[in-house]
Amino acid sequence: MTTPALVSAAVCYKAVMPDTPARPARNLADLRYLDAPSLADIEALAREALARLPENFRALCEGLVIHVEDFATEEVLDDMEIESEFDLMGLFQGVGLPQRSGGDPVQMPNMVWLYRIPMLLYWAEHEEALGSVVTHVLVHEIGHHFGLSDDDMEAIEEAAE
Repeated sequence: MTTPALVSAAVCYKAVMPDTPARPARNLADLRYLDAPSLADIEALAREALARLPENFRALCEGLVIHVEDFATEEVLDDMEIESEFDLMGLFQGVGLPQRSGGDPVQMPNMVWLYRIPMLLYWAEHEEALGSVVTHVLVHEIGHHFGLSDDDMEAIEEAAE
């Protein structure tokens, strides 16, 4: 027997995402011992994605530092005027190549921050593999480093698959 709360939740989910097809059930034995991906798991996926990027693009990424945290800091969220820590999956921090000049003083390395929990929530709500989500966020943030257009970033992402 279905309780009213369960029926209500199912109707609410379908009302919000009416075009989302139901995923086929997975084998429970496969899920029983499955842990949520850790910070190290997300970093490993990001490094693997970076290794799959086109060689000429990877060569330009030399010195780029990748950090993975659960969420962006309050300071970052405040600076970007983002209300919820769940709304930011990644961030480029540094001086992008289009803004650099030869006379710039030595600076901290450029960094890409990946935020695990917002990516995991996105992954849970969409029909994409986690590796694809991580690759998309990584390429998008590296794209800011190079000042690339969305079309350029999409082409690089496709080449990595």
